[in-house]
Amino acid sequence: MDNGFHFDETTLERINRFTRRPVTEDEVYAFPLVLCDNEIDRDGERFSAEALEKLSGLFLGKTGIFDHDARSSGQTARICFCEVRRDENRLTACSEVYTYLYAEAYMMRTERSRDLITEIEGGIKKEVSVSCSVGRRVCSVCGRDRREDPCGHIKGRRYEGSICCDILEEPSDAYEWSFVAIPAQTEAGVTKRFSESPRDQSELAAVMKQLEREREISSLACDMLRREIMALSFTVKPIMAVETVKALTDRLDFDELCAMRDRLKAMSFNAEPDAGELFMPRPELAAPDNGRFKV
Repeated sequence: MDNGFHFDETTLERINRFTRRPVTEDEVYAFPLVLCDNEIDRDGERFSAEALEKLSGLFLGKTGIFDHDARSSGQTARICFCEVRRDENRLTACSEVYTYLYAEAYMMRTERSRDLITEIEGGIKKEVSVSCSVGRRVCSVCGRDRREDPCGHIKGRRYEGSICCDILEEPSDAYEWSFVAIPAQTEAGVTKRFSESPRDQSELAAVMKQLEREREISSLACDMLRREIMALSFTVKPIMAVETVKALTDRLDFDELCAMRDRLKAMSFNAEPDAGELFMPRPELAAPDNGRFKV
C-alpha cells in the first residue's frame, strides 16, 4: 500500500513532541504502518469506521513492543502520528469504502535497534497487532450486541448474500501495538488482541472456551429448529416451497425460530391448516423490524 511517507521536518516535529530533548533526524528512525481497518479479518470481525476514528486518538503516543509482552524491556518504538484514511477506489467484503488506521512510529538509532531497523527495511518485521478494549461486538446481520444479547447468527455464514461478522464498536482504550508473526487482517497485515480486564489469562481462556461452546450449541439448536420447521411446512396447505422456507428461516434467530415452529405446530392441528396464515399480516407485524421477519 503506497502511503506516500517520507521523513521531513513535519515528521521530526511530531517526534519531538514525545522526546525529553529535541532530537535530530540522524538520531531517529521513522516508519509508517497500518494498525487496523474495516475489512473482515480471519476472526470474522471488523472495526466500524466510527471505532477507527476514536482509535486514531487513543493510539497516539502508544508504545510498540513484541508479541504483546508487557515487559518494559520490550519497548522499541512509539507512535507519533495517527489518522484514519480511506481508499475510495476499494470496497470491503461488506461493500463499504475501505478505511484504515494509518500511523507513523519512531525509534532511536542505537546498537540495539540497528538489526530491527534492518529487518523493517527488508520487510521481515512487517505485521503488527493492536491491543485495545472495545465496548460492543455487534452482529452484522441483526444488530444485536453479542455480549448483552447473543444471537444465533454464525460468523462467516452468508445471510441474504451478506457475510455475517462481528462489528467492533465503542473502543474505550488502546494499550499498545506489537510486532507479530501471524496477522489476522490479511490486507493490512494486522492482528489484534483485546484486553477486557486484568483477570488471569488462564481464567480468561476458560471463559472464552465456554462462550465458544455456548455459541456452537446455539448454532446447532437453530439448525435443528430450521429442519423441524421445514418438516412442519409440509403439513399445511398449500405446501410452502422449500426455497421460501429456507430463505425465511436463514434470517431468523433462535427466539424467532421457536415462535415460527410453535405457530406451524398450532396450524397443523387445525382441520384445514392454511400456510397463508403464517404470512397473514397482523397489526404488530405490519412492518419488518430492522429488516428481519417475525412470526
